[in-house]
Amino acid sequence: MSSGRFITLEGTEGVGKSTNLRFIESVLQQHQIDYQLTREPGGTPLAEEVRELLLANRDEVVADDAELLLVFAARAQHLESVIRPALAQGRWVLCDRFTDATFAYQGGGRGLSKEMIGSLESMVQRGLQPDLTILLDLPVEIGLARARMRGELDRFENEQMDFFVQVRDAYLERAAADPQRFAVIDASGTLEQVQAQIASVLEHYLQEQAQ
Repeated sequence: MSSGRFITLEGTEGVGKSTNLRFIESVLQQHQIDYQLTREPGGTPLAEEVRELLLANRDEVVADDAELLLVFAARAQHLESVIRPALAQGRWVLCDRFTDATFAYQGGGRGLSKEMIGSLESMVQRGLQPDLTILLDLPVEIGLARARMRGELDRFENEQMDFFVQVRDAYLERAAADPQRFAVIDASGTLEQVQAQIASVLEHYLQEQAQ
C-alpha cells in the first residue's frame, strides 16, 4: 500500500482558501489520487461543534487560553477520527488549516507563547506534521476587504487590523523557518495567476513523490 500524504492549505481572511481548495482537489483528481478533504477546526461531528463554539459571536469574552485549548481539543478528535486513519489507509489528506493556523492566530494574533502551543502540539500530534503546506499570502487590508464582502463576520473576522497583521507575520515567519514544507503563494493576483502558482507547486510535489 502506498503511504498517504498530508497537505494543508493556510492563509488569513479573504485570501481565497475555499476557491483554491477546490482547485487543489481538481489537481488531485486529475492525478487519480485517493484523498480525504477535511478542515480545522472541525472535520468530525464533535470537532464541528467545537468550531461553532470558537467562531460564534458572543457577549462573554473568551479567554485566550480557553480558545487555545478548544482548538487543540477539536484537533485531537480530528486526528484520531479522520486524519490518522486516512493516512494509515494510504489516502492523502487535504486539510483547510491545521496547526500553523494555531501558531498564527493564537500565537501571533493573541500573543500566546510558542512554547505553550508547541507543548500542546507535541502532546496531541505526537510528531505528525503536514508533508506540504500551501500558504496563500495577501496584504491584510485586501484580505479583510474581501472577507467583509461575504456578509456577516464571525468572532475572528471581527478582530481589528493589527490582529491580522500579527497573524500574517506569524505565518510568514513559520514559512521562512521551514521552506522545505511551505510553499508561499502570492494571492494578490488574478485567480488564474494564483492557481498557476498552486499548480506549479503541486506538479513539482507530485513529481517528487513519484520518484
